[in-house]
Amino acid sequence: MNANGLVVAGVIVVILAIGGLILYTGQSASPPTVATSTPVSTSPTDVTPTPSAEPQAGVPGVVTGSSVAPSDTTAVVTGRVTPNGAFTSYWYEYGTTASFGNKTAGQTIGSGWAAIPAPGYITGLVKDTTYYFRLVAENQFGRVSGTQYTFRTTLNTPPPVGSAPTVRTTAANGISRTAANLNGQVTPNRAMTQFWFEYGKSPNLGQTSALVSVGDGTAVVPASLSLSALNPLTTYYFRLNAQNQFGTINGAILNFKTAGPAAGSAPSATTRNASSVNETSATLRGSVDPNGLETTYWFEYSSDSLLGSVLTKTTAQKSAGAGNTPVAVEEDISGLNGKTTYYFRLVAQSSAGMVRSERGSFKTD
Repeated sequence: MNANGLVVAGVIVVILAIGGLILYTGQSASPPTVATSTPVSTSPTDVTPTPSAEPQAGVPGVVTGSSVAPSDTTAVVTGRVTPNGAFTSYWYEYGTTASFGNKTAGQTIGSGWAAIPAPGYITGLVKDTTYYFRLVAENQFGRVSGTQYTFRTTLNTPPPVGSAPTVRTTAANGISRTAANLNGQVTPNRAMTQFWFEYGKSPNLGQTSALVSVGDGTAVVPASLSLSALNPLTTYYFRLNAQNQFGTINGAILNFKTAGPAAGSAPSATTRNASSVNETSATLRGSVDPNGLETTYWFEYSSDSLLGSVLTKTTAQKSAGAGNTPVAVEEDISGLNGKTTYYFRLVAQSSAGMVRSERGSFKTD
C-alpha cells in the first residue's frame, strides 16, 4: 500500500473510533429509569397513547400503579386505563410468584379516550407474604399488560372499611335542540368515591366527563352533568359510573333524543293586550317562539302611533331561550303620562334574524 493509501486508512480508523466513543457516551448519559416500588419487568404499554385530532380506536393503554395499601390479608392496588375508543375491561393478576396464578374479577372502564383510574381490591391473601401483581386491560382490539410490581402483606393491619359504590343512572331532563342534563345517583358506601358520565351517539358511548368527588358517606348523592353543543333531532346514550378503592361500578345505559327542528329559523313574536294599566304605568304582554335558536326579546313603546325612533322607548333585553314552543313574556313600564294613548310592539331576535310583532295599544287613566 502506498503512502496515500495509508493516510486514508488511518483517517477511517480514527473516524470509527470517534463514532464508537460518541455512541458509548450517548448510551451512558441516559441510565434506565428506576421505579420507586419493586418492579420485576417493564412493559412499553405503560405509556398511555395520546389520541390525535381524529383518533383511531385501538388496544387500551395501561399503567400499573406502584403504590399499594396492604393489610394482613388484603391489598388496595391502583393503576390507569385508557380505553382508546372501545369498551374496555380491566383486572389485576397476582400471586406469590412472577407467574401470578390468580386474578381479580373484571371491571368495565368504558370506551373513552381519557385515562381513567382503575382501582382494585385483592382479598384472601396470606399474612407477611410477598405478592407479585400487574394491571391488565382488554378490548376488542387486544389485551395489554402493565408493569409488574410486588408488595408484602402485613401482620397486624386490618382490612380497610367500606365497599364498592352503588350507582344508578336516571332519566335525562332539560332536553332542547342542543342541550340536556344527565342525571344519576351514587352511594359512596364509606369509601372516598368519584363519579363520571359517559355519553355518545351510540350505545358504545365514547365521550367522558371529568371525575367528580362525592366523599365517603353512606347517603345517596345526586349526580348530574349539563351537556351543550349537541346535535338536534339526535339520539344520545349515556350512563353514570362511580369508583372507590374497592372497584369501579357502571350504571345502566339510558338514552334521550334532542328536540327539533334540525335547523333553527327566525323567531316569531305576538302582541297581547296590556294589563294593569293605570295613570302612570302598565304591563306589556306578548309571546315569543324561539324556533330552536337562542333568542332575546324586548318591547318598544311610545305615544307616537308610528313608533318612531325619537319618542320610542325600549325595555331591557331578556332571553326567551331556544325552545320550539311559544313563551309568554311581559314587562312592567312606568313614567307614563295620564290619559294618553300608548302604542307598543314586541321585538325578538336570534342568529336567524329579527322580527317585530303587530302593534298594540292602551290608554292610561
